[in-house]
Amino acid sequence: QVQLVESGGGLAQAGGTLRLSCSSSSGWFNNYAVAWFRQAAGKEREFVSGMRWSDEDRFYTNSVKGRFTISRDSAKSTVYLQMTSLKVEDTAVYYCAARGGGVLLTEASYNYWGQGTQVSVSS
Repeated sequence: QVQLVESGGGLAQAGGTLRLSCSSSSGWFNNYAVAWFRQAAGKEREFVSGMRWSDEDRFYTNSVKGRFTISRDSAKSTVYLQMTSLKVEDTAVYYCAARGGGVLLTEASYNYWGQGTQVSVSS
C-alpha cells in the first residue's frame, strides 16, 4: 500500500512562489506515475501536472505551463511542484496522486492519493 503525504501549502500573494512536496511511505517504483491535481471550491478536481518516476517527460495543464514545474528528488523519494507567478485562480486544495503506468489526466485513473494541502493566493 502506497501512502502519500503532501506538504508545503499555505498562503501566498499573487506573483509569489510556493513549493509543494509529496513523499511516499514506501518509496517510488520506476513504473509509477505521479501527478498533482487540484480542486477549487465548488469545482471538480483537475489535473495540474504529472511525470513518471523513471523518465524525463513532464506534463502540465495549459493554465500552469511556464509557471509550475514538477520534479523529483530520488534520494528523498519526494516529488515537488514548484509554483511561481501564482495567480488568485491557483487557489485550491492540491493533491498528490500515484498510479502504476503512464501519466493520465483523469483522477479516476489514480489508485493512491494524499490528504491534500491548501494553497491560497491573495491579490
